Amino acid sequence: MRLQGKSALITGGAGGIGKATAKLFAQNGAKVIIADIDEGIGNEVVQELSQEGIKVEFVKANISNLDEVQQMIDTVIEKNSKLDILINNAGITRDGFLVKMDPAKWDQVLSVNMTGVFYCTQTAAKVMMEQKSGVILNAASVVALFGNIGQTNYAATKAGVVGMTKTWAKELGPKGIRVNAVAPGFVMTPMTNKMPEKILTMMTEKTPLRRIGQPEDIANAYLFLASDEASFVNGAILSVDGGLTF
Repeated sequence: MRLQGKSALITGGAGGIGKATAKLFAQNGAKVIIADIDEGIGNEVVQELSQEGIKVEFVKANISNLDEVQQMIDTVIEKNSKLDILINNAGITRDGFLVKMDPAKWDQVLSVNMTGVFYCTQTAAKVMMEQKSGVILNAASVVALFGNIGQTNYAATKAGVVGMTKTWAKELGPKGIRVNAVAPGFVMTPMTNKMPEKILTMMTEKTPLRRIGQPEDIANAYLFLASDEASFVNGAILSVDGGLTF
């Protein structure tokens, strides 16, 4: 039980990597609350995991709205009396080539993937500073480091997350709060399921391990970084990509 008694909040927890992380954290003793904008799917996940004997709770929140973020954090404190771990996992894509990208798609991706991460971390950090302890984990991406055709907006936000992670690690480290990020490669989630089969095949062939990642691969990285085993890891960007980018 590597997270016994820890209070964990996972945004975007109703599917993909977030759902896998919620399950793994709960199995390791954490009191898990998942947040998502989709209330229906969120409640389905709670029920599904409950049938497996795994307890998680759900709170509806739009992380691009500061008032809803505050309510989300307040709910976690109300239920668990503390917040030990925040995972900024929520994210969206609205892909398009630079010259064809609708400005609305640019704004949508920035509002969730970067502004939302800022809101969640700023609000959670105030709680963690009072506690003098906490762990904040951010979802970056390999595209933050190497770019990707058709993802100007997504790559920009994930590069921003990398910069914020390192900045927050320096600001919050003296307060007893560790901040790190995981940079997944191509992982089979509802987001990547929309990609053409030929693209997935190409990425498999480019990955030295010759497979696409699974949500559990990223969840395992989050588990390590959230645990006391990573107590001296701060400001790191951990690539979990099967060797795609080295």
